[in-house]
Amino acid sequence: MSHSEQAPGWTRRFVALIESYPDVERLRQGLSCAREGRVLDLRVGPHEVTARVRGSGPDPYRVAIGIDAIDGADWRAIEAALAGRAVFRARLLAGEFPPEIDDVFAEFGVPLLPRSPRDLHLMCDCPGWGDPCEHAAAVLYLLAGSFDDDPFLVLAWNGRTREQLLTALRRASSATADPLAVEDLPLTADGFWSPGPGLAALRERPPTPPAPPDLLLRLLDPPAVKVRRRPLTEFLTPAYTALTQAADTPQE
Repeated sequence: MSHSEQAPGWTRRFVALIESYPDVERLRQGLSCAREGRVLDLRVGPHEVTARVRGSGPDPYRVAIGIDAIDGADWRAIEAALAGRAVFRARLLAGEFPPEIDDVFAEFGVPLLPRSPRDLHLMCDCPGWGDPCEHAAAVLYLLAGSFDDDPFLVLAWNGRTREQLLTALRRASSATADPLAVEDLPLTADGFWSPGPGLAALRERPPTPPAPPDLLLRLLDPPAVKVRRRPLTEFLTPAYTALTQAADTPQE
């Protein structure tokens, strides 16, 4: 069984990409290198991952793994699409990373993960050869393992940190979903004398689903206040929920 068959989610997908390289022996050496803890200072930045890898030389080798940048206009369109879909917006603002988010990126022809090894730009200052060399392969495997621990690293590699994305979602939500906005319609006499819907039709309308009690906490910018080094929203959310439950409980 290959390593990719044992790993879930984003890790499995990226490991499948790694193992599409033809040099199986180099990949095996890289996986052993990663498991032995020889990869140091793994850092995920916009469009580039960097690390140092201990090898046969006296100093660790420097490795960089690059991907092509997503165009700024594409990012804005993707952020607007995510903000316009309540399920994605709510889950992201709640700190979740839905795997279906990849479908939104695919709609704009933008993959979250590279499609093939040709989309990866590998650099290592070791004297060896190989595509990838064992040091680059080790970084690739360690990077894959980090994606399920923190899926938002997939976004960070593509140029958006978690905080940047959530800020964009809040701004887009406030601009497009103003609860006080009233549609400006011309005042005419059309339909004034026509009968309106009967009571039966009104009763047939499905009830409006209740808004989650912490909806405002999700949509608005979080306050800078912290309690015991934790965001204030972590303490307000259960309080909002408890108040809502108390209001819904019939009084005897």
